[in-house]
Amino acid sequence: MKKIINGRMYDTETAEKIEEWDNGMYGNDFRACEETLYKKKTGEYFIYGSGGADSKYSIPCGNNGRSGSSDIIPLTKDEAKIWMETKGDPDSYVKEFGEVPE
Repeated sequence: MKKIINGRMYDTETAEKIEEWDNGMYGNDFRACEETLYKKKTGEYFIYGSGGADSKYSIPCGNNGRSGSSDIIPLTKDEAKIWMETKGDPDSYVKEFGEVPE
């Protein structure tokens, strides 16, 4: 997926995939949600996320309906760290951002 946000190109085909996460719901569940953290060649981070009609990626559809959708969300480095802390693997976190104190 490609998207231009604030004059900057975000492209899942050219960015490095850092970590994937999903909420454990099957793809046909309206609550299903999955996200992938990417890093651009410029060092910028972004999320590509998708989900069903009852997920944070839902969009209005028809008269009072909702539909599943996908989106790209730019992140600062600090926001990417928080995403990794809550949704990523600790080893992937250390590989990307370095060691953390115990």
